[in-house]
Amino acid sequence: MLIVFRIAGRRALSDITTLDFLLLLVIGQATGQALLGDDHSVTNAVLVIISLILFDLGFSLLKRRSSWASLHLEGEPMIVVEQGRLLRRRMDRARISESDILEAARISQGLERLDQIKFAILERNGQISIIAQD
Repeated sequence: MLIVFRIAGRRALSDITTLDFLLLLVIGQATGQALLGDDHSVTNAVLVIISLILFDLGFSLLKRRSSWASLHLEGEPMIVVEQGRLLRRRMDRARISESDILEAARISQGLERLDQIKFAILERNGQISIIAQD
């Protein structure tokens, strides 16, 4: 499996997307079924795994060549704090709280209050990036 993912060009675990995570779950299920299932067919598992890796590579190429596909498959970053003001509708849509933002501000920038935050951006991978006021 390690060799397959090295060939497929997997990113670091912190950069994994939702699609990559789902792919890993399905591959794990296919591998487990081949090893522990009733048919013990390693050939079927290998074919499923290779098909899923090719499927993922195809999506990666599609996302690279089409901004529309990238937007709809992975989403886009979203500003949730602007000039120290919480953008509640966006926060509600993303299901994050003020405490999540303040935690990210403390960890990444050492900031303690909202008025110290110029922008807080919810990235595509779910992390919150903080840009401090000047």
